[in-house]
Amino acid sequence: MKITDVEAIYLRQPEVKQQCDSGQDALIIKVHTDAGITGIGEVDSNPMAVKGAIEGPFSHTTAAGLRELVIGEDPFETEKLWHKMYRGNIYGGRRGAGLHAISGIDIALWDIKGKALGMPVWKLLGGGFRDSIRAYASSLWGPTPAATHDLARRYVDKGFTAVKFGWDPMGQDEATDVALVREARRGLGVADLLVDAGLVWDAKTAIRRARAFEEHNIFWLEEPLLPDDYSGYRKLAEAVDVRIAAGEEESERKSFIHLMDEGKVDVVQVDLTRCGGFTEAMKIASLAQDRGLPVANHGFTTYVNVAAALHFLASIQNALILEFVAEEETTLRDEITRERIEAVDGFVKIPTAPGLGVELNEESIAKYRVG
Repeated sequence: MKITDVEAIYLRQPEVKQQCDSGQDALIIKVHTDAGITGIGEVDSNPMAVKGAIEGPFSHTTAAGLRELVIGEDPFETEKLWHKMYRGNIYGGRRGAGLHAISGIDIALWDIKGKALGMPVWKLLGGGFRDSIRAYASSLWGPTPAATHDLARRYVDKGFTAVKFGWDPMGQDEATDVALVREARRGLGVADLLVDAGLVWDAKTAIRRARAFEEHNIFWLEEPLLPDDYSGYRKLAEAVDVRIAAGEEESERKSFIHLMDEGKVDVVQVDLTRCGGFTEAMKIASLAQDRGLPVANHGFTTYVNVAAALHFLASIQNALILEFVAEEETTLRDEITRERIEAVDGFVKIPTAPGLGVELNEESIAKYRVG
């Protein structure tokens, strides 16, 4: 079997709001083969930058479009192809969008392998640690503390035992921050409350907020600092008892080593569409396990990302919990795959169909495709 083509397909809702909701558009990757098997992947990044990294022409031996590097190759050779893509675009691909582009292709390659062998990706990865996993409903904060309370009640009523709220309007002032957490807790009752600060504070402010949130018993405090502030993360983690979670901004294992060893975070968050795909995510999880750290996924986009995360979390011993987007106003993720992944009583089943276990709805792809 040989790779014949790679597509980077940009999808976008008619209206994209000025908010931190990456489910309003999507970059879907298709890897085609001469055996008639097409693998799908996804990238959550700057979509057009990634599209250029994939579809761009050969420039020179350390700056090549990834499509050019993999055409004609055997899709089963995922480790070899990962390193070929990394080395072939090392000028622009060591971190960020270039590495994200590798992620989408790698996910699609594993989908191809699973489809060709009639096996789910988690089985190819040697997994089988669990057949379902607890999920937390992932949502933006309500525009006010009172609105957040009402959202919390709705998620609990849907059966979730853990809920995360994040980003705006957190970070405006201490009174608002505390009120948001207080009302979220009041709405959730005994369910676990996860707080995503959205990169809004310095280390001293984050310490102060974490201590203020203690009475509301939060499950973790996520990304309170800018991602490169590893010394700040270390100060925060050493000063408070609450778990500190981060990792969605990192790409490939060396950056995660900095986060774990310098930043001393308590929970390692891995986004399959940014970290380097399955091939790199498994290495990151092993590094985390060596340090006694649990791993959670990150994903606020489509069911392609969710499916990839489920296979990954089923394949590692140190999986903690699944991020499951519950944002109510986004429609794109519910239309572009034929399958809808659902949480039942706060748990999501691990897919058992070959490959990722999801297929694209080509009518919706055509509907939302840009360019």
